[in-house]
Amino acid sequence: MSTTAYLQAARQILNHLEKTQAANLGAAADLIVNALRNGGTVNCSEIGHGIQWDFINRAGGLLAVQAFSYNLTINNPIPECRRKQPAGKPDDRDLEPVRYAVNHSNLRPGDVMLLASVSGRNRQPVELALACRDRGVRTIGFTAMAYTQKVTSAHPSGKRLFEVVDVAVDNGAPYGDAGVEVPGYEVKLIPLSGLGMIAAGWMIWEQVMTKMAAAGTPASVFISQNREDGPAYNDKMKAQYQQRGF
Repeated sequence: MSTTAYLQAARQILNHLEKTQAANLGAAADLIVNALRNGGTVNCSEIGHGIQWDFINRAGGLLAVQAFSYNLTINNPIPECRRKQPAGKPDDRDLEPVRYAVNHSNLRPGDVMLLASVSGRNRQPVELALACRDRGVRTIGFTAMAYTQKVTSAHPSGKRLFEVVDVAVDNGAPYGDAGVEVPGYEVKLIPLSGLGMIAAGWMIWEQVMTKMAAAGTPASVFISQNREDGPAYNDKMKAQYQQRGF
């Protein structure tokens, strides 16, 4: 097997972003710039396999990108013989915490939420997008159009992610996500969505930082904490972000 098979697939993803997603990436950047310049916040929900954290607290990145998460824990043990009995609406119980989290969060109209579902069919990202819409929060969704067009939604609305967000960014992953043919296997291997989402995200952040600077309002940014001047610079940027909001 050629050792460059993955690199060839990766280049196809990057070419896809450059050639087909310019308008969507620009629209996403405009949503974020508008939010930051008008008192809004930028929130990044869990977008799959830890990719969220590539955008948060990174050298060369924006301080304004903040993680959005929620956790509801219920301690209610019951005996084994009772566990098979119906408990309300089990098909909807996983969605209720999503709606609760949005409604009891600090999210405000005009804020921005980044979210993702590679297939676009997953219940909780769709519910998060719908809850944000109801609250007036603008949404940017990362998905794979070649994938999502071949599946049905698992959400009660029947909607897939690209159908419920303000801007949908196609990360270029193929149907099933894996995209590298390896001899000896009957299916393709190695997922490509993570690469696409990280590259698309940083393309958006680049445009945001460029547009903020061009408008005379450069955003607060990190440098590496391990540079000699890193801690002092980052402390200055953190104070600036807390004061200005961007």
